[in-house]
This record gives sequence, structure tokens and C-alpha cells, in this order.
Amino acid sequence: MRTLTTVVALFVLVWPVASSADVSAVNGTWINGDGDGLIAVRVEGARISATILGSSGDPVDRPKTDVNNPDPMLRSRPLIGLELFEGFRYDGDGEWSGGTIYDPNNGKTYRCKLKLVGPDTLKVRGFIGISLIGRSETWTRKSD
Repeated sequence: MRTLTTVVALFVLVWPVASSADVSAVNGTWINGDGDGLIAVRVEGARISATILGSSGDPVDRPKTDVNNPDPMLRSRPLIGLELFEGFRYDGDGEWSGGTIYDPNNGKTYRCKLKLVGPDTLKVRGFIGISLIGRSETWTRKSD
């Protein structure tokens, strides 16, 4: 019985370490599905964030501010540094749910799911209502 107690105690102590290593695997710079946006994804405690770093081919006529935002007070905020994710919870196995993603191309916010399907591939599913009504993108990790 003492051995079983020791094994259970070790499992309880080691399990959060293994989970946190899995969670941090998403940290890095990602190229969005369109191939033109650079996004910094970071896990900080229980929170995952995605911040716009810029664009790989920033055309001259591309907006530098959040001009498509439905709130006129937010249309002058810079796109660089803009936070895209909000409210996600980690479900385990490289998956996050329950959050939203902001799309600065149209100024809309969508419910969202994330899944790290490989070390360099992040599936991002934005949707309205249920997950069946939406769009998926594959983000690719930017090599250093």
C-alpha cells in the first residue's frame, strides 16, 4: 500500500510539469493562413495570447491601424501589437477552446478553437455559433 501511495504522489507531482511542457510548445512566431501575417503566440500561465508582429510583404496601401473595427474609437489603434486571442482554456493534448479570435481584415470577432497538430503546425478554427459554420486556417511556425 505504501508503494502505491508513493507512485500516486509522484504522478501527481510530475503530471503538471508534463502538461506545462506540452502547453509551451505553441510558443513562437507563426505565419497566418494567408501567408502575410506574422503573429507571436505565447502561453503565460493559463493564458494564451496572439499578438500581431507585422506582415511579411507589407504593401504600401495596407492599413497600419484597425480601420475595419466596428467601434469607431478603436479604428486608430495600431495593428502591430494588437491582441487577437481572448478567453481560451487549455483542454490538453495541444488543444484550446472556449476563446475568441479577432480578424482585423474584417473587424469581426469569432469563437475559436486551436490545435497544435505538429511542432510547426497550428490549426485555427474560427466560427459563428457552432464549429461547423466557420473557417479553418493552418498557421505555420516561422523558422528563425
